[in-house]
Amino acid sequence: MKKKSKAPSSIERVKAEHGTSLLTAFREIRELIVHGRLSPGTWILEADLAERLNMSRTPVRGAIHWLQREGYILEHRNVSKSRMIVAPLTKEDANELYLIIGNLEGIAGRGVAALPSAKRAELCTQLRKLNDQLLQICEGRGGKQADIFDLDRNFHRLIVHDGAGPRLLTLHGAIEPQAERYWRLYASSIIKDLHISVEEHEQIIKGIEKGDADRVELGLQQNWLKGAERLGHVIDIFGERGSW
Repeated sequence: MKKKSKAPSSIERVKAEHGTSLLTAFREIRELIVHGRLSPGTWILEADLAERLNMSRTPVRGAIHWLQREGYILEHRNVSKSRMIVAPLTKEDANELYLIIGNLEGIAGRGVAALPSAKRAELCTQLRKLNDQLLQICEGRGGKQADIFDLDRNFHRLIVHDGAGPRLLTLHGAIEPQAERYWRLYASSIIKDLHISVEEHEQIIKGIEKGDADRVELGLQQNWLKGAERLGHVIDIFGERGSW
């Protein structure tokens, strides 16, 4: 005789609801940070965030600790007390993030280079279309500057999607939003160097066309490392946001 499925207990339902609320709080607060609506150096006030998100303080508290573990929030101590703050944007942090994501994408690039030629050709068509749109914006022939970030991100995501396994996808998904903070907040000051990034993208595409794993991996790593250099010059001029 087939057993009836047991209805979840009230405790199980509460745990499930709490887990969902925690994930929601984490994602929503992370989005506020990544998009600069909680700017670098801002004090994190649990009660204010709970009210802003229309949530109870328990999942918000858990999300704050989760975000602290992932580097979006830091504990700032002085002589009398400590406060949780949105992590500042620093050259040192940017260099580390860009190095990590460049290496992750380099691994994915090797996976892409090993794809069948027909699949590589299809991917290159998609990548070149995105890169051509970036070039049009760069040369003032069309498009909007506001689209630059999404076009660049989609270029890299296509490579990761086609070349990474599930573990690499998870790692990339965790680190990408942290790098995105820098791109979004400093993007308007990096646009003058967009043509350099477009050329770096073209070299990556050519490596994929040839199935040259070393060339693709190095191209992706260099695109991020050179991006960190370009970002560093901007930070030198405008300062590290949220730092004291």
